[in-house]
Amino acid sequence: MKSIVTFLLAAFALGGVMDTSAQTKPAASAHAAHAQPTATDPALDISATAGPAVAVAERFGTALAAGDLKTVEALLAPEVLILETGGAERTRAEYMSHHAISDAKFLKGSHHQLKRRIARSAGDLAWIGSESELHASKDGKPVTLLSTETMVLRKTGADWRIVHIHWSSRPKKAK
Repeated sequence: MKSIVTFLLAAFALGGVMDTSAQTKPAASAHAAHAQPTATDPALDISATAGPAVAVAERFGTALAAGDLKTVEALLAPEVLILETGGAERTRAEYMSHHAISDAKFLKGSHHQLKRRIARSAGDLAWIGSESELHASKDGKPVTLLSTETMVLRKTGADWRIVHIHWSSRPKKAK
């Protein structure tokens, strides 16, 4: 875990300088440094080397929303650390035993709209930061949440596995 924390601190201190020569081009709508992405065109800044890790993160999100807990479990490292709303689940087994089930239930039928994503990798570690809008239902009432997600993945052999997730969300304020 110490190596993951060191990696994250270095990555954020460098301001995402890693792999800048291999970055994908930003979306056409993101010509200006602070361009606002549209619903159909999120702002993406994903280094080429982080692409395979991003694919795993996307598979994880799709599987969780579909209730495919077998795939969710397969994409998590046994020692995964998941932080959300001030709580922690420190292993895959702990997350799968109850929280994954309630997450899948909440996400079923929801609409996830990716707004921004940045991803970088260095060696066998990758980090992904995502900002999204989530339209769901809670207690029978529609809710729109602004959500942020940080994932850290480690490559073991040919496979990427999620070793850390931090989720944070808040209700979207009406304009």
